[in-house]
Amino acid sequence: MDKFIINGGTPLRGEVQISGAKNAAVAIIPAAILAADKCILDNVPSISDVNVALEILADMGASIRRLNKSKIEIDTSCILDGRVSHDLARSTRGSSYFLGALLGRFKKAQVPLPGGCDLGSRPIDQHIKCFEALGAVTDLQHGIVDIRADKLIGTQIFFDKVTVGGTINALLACAMAEGLTIIENAAKEPHIVDLANFLNSMGADIMGAGTDVIKVKGVQRLHGTEYSVIPDQIEAGTFMVAAAATGGDITLTNVIPKHLEPITAKLRKMGVTVEIAKDNDNVRVIGTSRYEATDIKTAPHPGFPTDMQPQMTTLLTIASGTSMVTESIFDTRFKYVDELRRMGADITVDSRVAVVKGVPNLTGAPVKACDLRAGAALIIAGLAAQGTTEIEDIYHIERGYENMEIKLRNLGADIVKRQFDEEKLRKAL
Repeated sequence: MDKFIINGGTPLRGEVQISGAKNAAVAIIPAAILAADKCILDNVPSISDVNVALEILADMGASIRRLNKSKIEIDTSCILDGRVSHDLARSTRGSSYFLGALLGRFKKAQVPLPGGCDLGSRPIDQHIKCFEALGAVTDLQHGIVDIRADKLIGTQIFFDKVTVGGTINALLACAMAEGLTIIENAAKEPHIVDLANFLNSMGADIMGAGTDVIKVKGVQRLHGTEYSVIPDQIEAGTFMVAAAATGGDITLTNVIPKHLEPITAKLRKMGVTVEIAKDNDNVRVIGTSRYEATDIKTAPHPGFPTDMQPQMTTLLTIASGTSMVTESIFDTRFKYVDELRRMGADITVDSRVAVVKGVPNLTGAPVKACDLRAGAALIIAGLAAQGTTEIEDIYHIERGYENMEIKLRNLGADIVKRQFDEEKLRKAL
């Protein structure tokens, strides 16, 4: 059992390089199946969700070769089967993308229902609606989604609600379908665009990614490619909030400022200084000693991202005044609030709305990460708090952040990762 131990109160200062985007990488890796060839991916983050996706590919027969810390060669030509291991699928939400990729290449897929963070109901009904519209037959038994098709025919797909996962699976499934597919009410997140660009680099014909209507002309085959994953907007946003919460001054490199605009706008409204470099790939964040309350409502891109809601709520706990945070995407995203209360935060939650009354400061306490972004929020709280904070269940954090404690230490944070032997502890007690 690993823990982060943080002694708070030190302003973060210096420069941090942002890793490749988790949400893009976990979609692009399954997409390599469609090539039946070698693909070289650069700027791939070394995180557990990515490692699981690569392990799934290897388990199906793909050849994986790490060229350096962030560059990976994937050869999917030897994959002959469309089945995903239950044990591997249950540990990551991204395993659902193997449905679209395997269906697109083999016209069949058997994938257990995905795992990942417990953020409430995240059904795949819109994914299945898309597959069936393309001509597939689906069956769900014993927790396994079984999809088969004689052939996939381009069609018009309209999502009942904006769905990132559904849009990704639609792109994967229809890239080699016969004819034209029009995807309406599509998600517009940066990693949707990145996946479409990756598929196009393999020979796909996709237009309109980043808008709510995407057109895909199916091609007969795709080929290998070399591609660099976009920087992670959520990791960047997390470090931006951490700089503000500690009254620090940090420069983020390897970022796309446009992807950060919803986060930047809220931080500036609170009184944080955010400077965009002229070369457009560096962002400087300068904190202060006083912030103003503001309201936040999460929404699909280009709205405020739900994956930044816990981090921003943590900053609001030390702002002057009362803020209202409305979560419109996930049912149970506020589970982390009880942990912030242990640290002195004044937050009241009613269903999907949290009322945050700013306090002068947070205090260190033993807390537990309940999901990936909640864990990031607790790190920020620990960095800003007076005293020592111990964070348990940090495996959640390591699903989506590469070398988080090392990057923070390089910025001056007093944070260490320690391993505790639970069996020895029980015997001692």
